[in-house]
Amino acid sequence: MELSFIRIAFHIEEETGVGYTGELSLDRPIGIQIEEAIAVMKSMFEHVRISKQIPLAELRTRVVPIIRLSVERLHLFQLFALLPSKQDYLHRHSFAVGAFSMLIGKWLRMPEQELLQLTTAALLHNVGKTQIPAELLGKPDKLTEDEYETVKRHTVLGFELIRRTVGATHRQAIVALQHHERNDGSGYPFGLKGDRLDPFSRIVAAADVFHAMLSDKAYRSPSPLYEVLRQMEDDSYGTLDPNVVAALIGKSMQALIGCEVTLTDGTPAKIVLVQPHRLTRPLVQAEIGFIDLSQDYSIHIHRVRAVPNETIAARETDDA
Repeated sequence: MELSFIRIAFHIEEETGVGYTGELSLDRPIGIQIEEAIAVMKSMFEHVRISKQIPLAELRTRVVPIIRLSVERLHLFQLFALLPSKQDYLHRHSFAVGAFSMLIGKWLRMPEQELLQLTTAALLHNVGKTQIPAELLGKPDKLTEDEYETVKRHTVLGFELIRRTVGATHRQAIVALQHHERNDGSGYPFGLKGDRLDPFSRIVAAADVFHAMLSDKAYRSPSPLYEVLRQMEDDSYGTLDPNVVAALIGKSMQALIGCEVTLTDGTPAKIVLVQPHRLTRPLVQAEIGFIDLSQDYSIHIHRVRAVPNETIAARETDDA
């Protein structure tokens, strides 16, 4: 673990020219350090709202190392449990998208320098929302057409804020601009398709959707993890990048092996094998024997029950 700390500090110093100056500690509970990093995000976004200036060095030295530590030390389910929340959603969501984007980048074997650039871009993907009226962002009812058009402007506003920030890269600004674009051209602000989207944007778009669907928001309750994975698998055939989604779903489903589930016909079962050709329809074991959900489409997983602690303990290093 001491080596992990040295590696984190070294990479931050290598990218920014400054070593880590915050209180990163392997002895303090990671959940507390995550909450402190989210508090930094909140303070930083408030500063941006007023000054229209992004304190990039603070983000890199006080938030990115905590993300790195959390994705290295936490099991996937532990990370899920710590991040969804209705309170301080904008700041918690930004941190979560940074964490999930880093995970996806690691799973896709992204080079270290690109991984840090991606994580910074993901943390800033919604920075344009600091310039949108708070009452629209937290409105519990459906937005009017005019209100929705106003909220959609956060992509362009974020692009401009990052573009004017000393030390930020063009790709980071592009992610803010493109994270609501979709592979089939159905997104905004420009309706760009597939190849015209930066790879960073495709990763952040998937991480953004993933955490949003898992979260308790003012206008919508969170969706169960398995339903989120099924929906994202469907979206990978049109709106989201299929390679990015496959990495996210594949690792999530692998983490569910050994977990107890309930099928749509009420049958209790256990996930025993993930099928590479249909990731969300695994082989499960019930009292009557094995059921291959990739072959039997009349039933599917209804819900995942509580994950046993031994499952988490057995796989704490499997997500790297």
